[in-house]
Amino acid sequence: MTALLALAYSVSRPRFWIYTGGTYVLGYALGMASWTAFFLPTYALYLLYFFFPANVFIYGVNDRWDRETDRLNQKKREKEHYLVDAERQDLRTVLLLVAGFSLLLLVSQTPEEKLVFLLFLFLSYFYSAPPLRFKEVPVLDFSSNMLYIMPGVFGYLLASGTFPPLLLVAAGFLHIAAMHLFSAVPDIECDRAAGITTTAVLVGERASLLLCLLFWSGFALLVIGLAGFSPLALPVLLFPAVPLLLLLSRRMRIGRVYWYLPLVNTALGGLAFTAVTLSKAI
Repeated sequence: MTALLALAYSVSRPRFWIYTGGTYVLGYALGMASWTAFFLPTYALYLLYFFFPANVFIYGVNDRWDRETDRLNQKKREKEHYLVDAERQDLRTVLLLVAGFSLLLLVSQTPEEKLVFLLFLFLSYFYSAPPLRFKEVPVLDFSSNMLYIMPGVFGYLLASGTFPPLLLVAAGFLHIAAMHLFSAVPDIECDRAAGITTTAVLVGERASLLLCLLFWSGFALLVIGLAGFSPLALPVLLFPAVPLLLLLSRRMRIGRVYWYLPLVNTALGGLAFTAVTLSKAI
């Protein structure tokens, strides 16, 4: 069991936990009527789920089906867990356990919560797994990354009993679309060599960065507008600034900048969470 837990932790890519766990927390904070909602047991249960098991599922399935591109991708050996053949059976066991736990959670969910939760599982699985394997279909690759918004939608629904405003979901979609494209650029060569045609492979690095600039600019404008043009929302402009600087600079390299994005997301997400929670405490 210790070995299985260690493998689960390794494949879950802890530096990226914030993309599901943080989204859930922020969505929950936006939907709650009072900060005391943080003391509800259901909040704690899904906090645990979206930080650890959810990421084991997303990246475990990804590692299961990405053997060819991972074999050619240097970052898998330097920055992430590289799955060897001897670990494949253990990974299958881990994924079955997480899937079983996920299905158990469905029992106590409302119909609306079930819909969002099942959509999260569907997108998480078929982003990487055949026969759909969205990651190999241009446009669908970054669109299917809506899976990272689902924890936020679920958190909002759990806290409020209603779905979040459409503009809020649209802002989230623009952000994850840009995030996916940005993260796919360093993988262009190894994906092309493995025969995988992502949007980044199809259009190339500069066009991908231009799309990131477009998506993140739309995201920033929506966030600033939804925040009532509060100065606290202005740091969101850091996101479109990143691809803009990469397009203008000959010295900056996306392969290095990419690894700082989790820190930027954590910092700005923490700022948004603090502002929202304080507004519910007044």
